[in-house]
Amino acid sequence: MTKVLEHVRVLELGTFITGPCAGMMLADLGADVIKVEQPGSGDPFRGYQGSQYSSQFQTYNARKRSLALNLKSPHAKVILDKLLAQSDVLLENYRPGVLDKLGFGWDAVHERHPRLVYCSVTGFGATGPYVDRPCYDTVAQALSGYLSQTMAPTPPRILGPAVADTVSGMYAAYGILGALVERGRTQVGRRVEVAMLDSMIAFGASAFASYFSSGQVHGPISRPRASQSYALQCADGGWVALHLASVDKFFQNLTTAVGHPEWASDERFSTVLARQAHYEVLTQLLQAAFAEHDMAHWQVCLTEHDIPHAPISNIDQVVADPQVVHNGVFKELKHPSMGVVKNTQRPVLYDGDRSGGDLAPPVLGEHSLEVLEQLGFDAKTIDAFVSEGAIASSAESSKKTT
Repeated sequence: MTKVLEHVRVLELGTFITGPCAGMMLADLGADVIKVEQPGSGDPFRGYQGSQYSSQFQTYNARKRSLALNLKSPHAKVILDKLLAQSDVLLENYRPGVLDKLGFGWDAVHERHPRLVYCSVTGFGATGPYVDRPCYDTVAQALSGYLSQTMAPTPPRILGPAVADTVSGMYAAYGILGALVERGRTQVGRRVEVAMLDSMIAFGASAFASYFSSGQVHGPISRPRASQSYALQCADGGWVALHLASVDKFFQNLTTAVGHPEWASDERFSTVLARQAHYEVLTQLLQAAFAEHDMAHWQVCLTEHDIPHAPISNIDQVVADPQVVHNGVFKELKHPSMGVVKNTQRPVLYDGDRSGGDLAPPVLGEHSLEVLEQLGFDAKTIDAFVSEGAIASSAESSKKTT
């Protein structure tokens, strides 16, 4: 197991996806991530399936420890300050101003802990006309222009997984890593700010570059047309995806594979610009050809002709795919009370190793007592914290929610 962030401690005050995604990415690299949650309820993502251990929560919270801490408790500042003094990063995705009211905004924390990297993930930014609006994944996708390029046209509806949430979390982790590198030189922490809106605009930068250079406004078909990407149904109902890009040889190879070499000299398809201009016509011709044979035939044929392709796999097919199995993308994590949790491993390998660790997603407050003991609080003080509601252990949290 490679831990490039070993000895880095991250204090995560995160809920749902953006903050927890960034926290888990850092945990995957070996950081000790302590997730601070509200006693009794915890991260709202916990309860999405009627328990406090939903698959949604598991997705973004493996390899972390859970501290159930009531931030409104008079003892919270003592506990949190002691934690911050021994931490390298504070990561939060509350609405702007929430932590300021609790005494843990950037200015107050930076004054007390100048080495700490402080990262805030917000919907629209820390200031501006939308600062008080709530923001979730679809809102950021919509306002950033991304949704206008991916929404199903007939009937109009939103499709696919959370993109803005995870992209924002990735940018937050990226910003934190940069600030940690700089702190190694200066010994002073930075304030890192990531807005979901800004993240999605940056993620979709090519559409804006096209608009600024030519005035073209991208829609759902713009990118597939430009990249020469196709989704084609085979005779057995399976679907295959092709991505020909601007490489002429791939199209020429495809014309041979489908038995129509004459298409390569057809003026409608003889250049990539021509193929882009006649994208719909070419799509219809390719679809008619692919409908003549089943998926197995096309898998063999496309591979033999060196054409970039893949079956459009369902989730259960992905898990069983031989390349995915070979890569070891998924790993079983064993939790002492919740059993086996299968979780994705980090996609980054260091010297051939991708394991981020074996710590399963925590139950609420699972590590509360452990964390406080490591901070140096004695048993009497910890008992007082528990009895006065400042913290909860996993057992106490379970009592409050059953």
